[in-house]
Amino acid sequence: MMFFLALLVGVVAGMRALIAPTAVAWGAFLGFIAASGTPLAFMGYRFTPWVFTVLALLELVSDKLPATPSRKVPAQFAARILMGALSGATIGAAGGSLAAGLAVGIMGSAIGTFAGSAYRSRMAAYFGSDRAAALTEDALAIIVAIAVVALC
Repeated sequence: MMFFLALLVGVVAGMRALIAPTAVAWGAFLGFIAASGTPLAFMGYRFTPWVFTVLALLELVSDKLPATPSRKVPAQFAARILMGALSGATIGAAGGSLAAGLAVGIMGSAIGTFAGSAYRSRMAAYFGSDRAAALTEDALAIIVAIAVVALC
């Protein structure tokens, strides 16, 4: 189950890079994810969820700006892979396998990057608006992230 959750949180990172570590940090801080005593214990520190929350809010705003590059350009893709790796590794570490969680989180973030892009394109065509599609993707990423943390 932990590996499935690490994969899902990776998918979330592919959709919105900072939603995944924000959810995982809050989960660790609130005790849903047993990160203390692992190399990723810092994810549950007092200020970590707040820092990620501010960054995630900035990402949610900047994603809607016309100058924001595609999630598939190298820098954006790398950020999603890194955040998926961190988030998956934290869930994996809590389940006793940091390396496996990291690998599955990376796979999930790659899947989420390309699937999220395709989903947003289809939703933009359906709604006739990229902004509405982006907000729908935001909501989906947040809901899945909360569900993952609740199931940890």
